[in-house]
Amino acid sequence: QVHLEESGGGSVQAGGSLRLSCSAPTRTASSYSMAAYAMGWFREAPGQEREFVAAISRGGGNTAYADSVKGRFTISRDNVMNRMYLQMNSLKPEDTADYYCAAELRLDDFAHLERSDYGHWGQGTQVTVSS
Repeated sequence: QVHLEESGGGSVQAGGSLRLSCSAPTRTASSYSMAAYAMGWFREAPGQEREFVAAISRGGGNTAYADSVKGRFTISRDNVMNRMYLQMNSLKPEDTADYYCAAELRLDDFAHLERSDYGHWGQGTQVTVSS
């Protein structure tokens, strides 16, 4: 079982920045650790469906972003430290949501955008952006 932990959420004013982290503190079933897992960030605003934010391939060479965050958010990962990050700049009130990291063991090196692509999820971290 993959255990994911998000951190870095908080409250900021519009235009501000936050950096979310997702760690996998326990060893996964794969002998290659988190480097064998495609990973992504999703968010869920009150009363709305969980939506895709950003994704990164196993090796980190391929990334994908939702149109709403392109140019403002940057996803990255450190496979040695078993961590994934989401740098969020120029935050807007509409970015307010609970943010979740997700992971799935993959043989390919693609960034995966669908919720159904992931079987492992963190508990979420709250981001609030005030105007």
